[in-house]
Amino acid sequence: MGTTRTFRVWRGDETGGDLADYQVEVNEGEVVLDVIHRLQATQAPDLACRWNCKAGKCGSCSMEINGMPRLGCMTRMSTFEESETVTITPLRTFPVIRDLVTDVSFNYEKARETPAFAPPQDVAPGQYRMKQVDVERSQEFRKCIECFLCQNTCHVVRDHEENKPAFSGPRFFIRAAELDMHPLDTKTDRKEYAQASQGLGYCNITKCCTEVCPEHIKITDNAIIPMKERVVDRRYDPIVWLGSKIFRRGQSESDQAGAARVDPDTGPNIHSHAGRSHDPHAEVEAERGVNWHRQVPAPQAPPVDERGRLPISEFTADRPAAPSPFGDDVTFPLPADNLNYAHPEQKD
Repeated sequence: MGTTRTFRVWRGDETGGDLADYQVEVNEGEVVLDVIHRLQATQAPDLACRWNCKAGKCGSCSMEINGMPRLGCMTRMSTFEESETVTITPLRTFPVIRDLVTDVSFNYEKARETPAFAPPQDVAPGQYRMKQVDVERSQEFRKCIECFLCQNTCHVVRDHEENKPAFSGPRFFIRAAELDMHPLDTKTDRKEYAQASQGLGYCNITKCCTEVCPEHIKITDNAIIPMKERVVDRRYDPIVWLGSKIFRRGQSESDQAGAARVDPDTGPNIHSHAGRSHDPHAEVEAERGVNWHRQVPAPQAPPVDERGRLPISEFTADRPAAPSPFGDDVTFPLPADNLNYAHPEQKD
């Protein structure tokens, strides 16, 4: 025998909406998605809800249940009191299309901007070899079902829409961490790219993304914090800073300022936004990795301020007066013709 429970479901579209109350029968062992399907079949046939596998593996039925981002197919009704009103609303961070369906294209744009896995050129597909310990290190991050609950609950974009162009979110931080520890990935600037182009510095490790992950991935402890630590080692460790200053002494003033010049053997002397390796070839590859087809702008800031003092940014930056990683020279989303993977819109 089922019991009648009270549900409050958000109804509306991009122009606005409101919560509507329903009395729906609930049977033992059912989940929230079961109730939504019964509501569609009996009272609200026009209720829009996205779902697919109903097994917690596709991530389609993401929604907010009593204010908590959850999967509808994995939230059992037995977790709520019988007298409790269950409120179901769409993901708050993303624009509403209709009812419980939101536009999550933000996440796919960020996926397109993330440089893909780059295997060694001298190793053919099918010949990749990894030690089991390396497989296990990144296996946790491969469990991601892209439900985007972590993206939705991250307050960096949940509460600040203006941060979206410069912030990729926890889902793509674990992607960067996975590739950074991959022994066959030839790109050496994953952590720098996460800091400079994915907005890793915006994250203040509140662990809210870890709390809502249905796959129990330790996003903060095993991905974001280690990445932040490696970035700090590169940028702010006094020994590393002193070494970068010492090894820069033999360079010309134009090289130290990051000015562009063309070398017949190595090509243009450019540096990525991350710019930490001081290896010309690595820097060119870093720039090519995100495939922006552009030159990093030459520094505009003076070496000293109006009082003749060296700004603190000069001490912490890897190069004098390096441009801001979130400068006006980068626009999002990246156009399809500048992507670094095979996109359907690319003709070649």
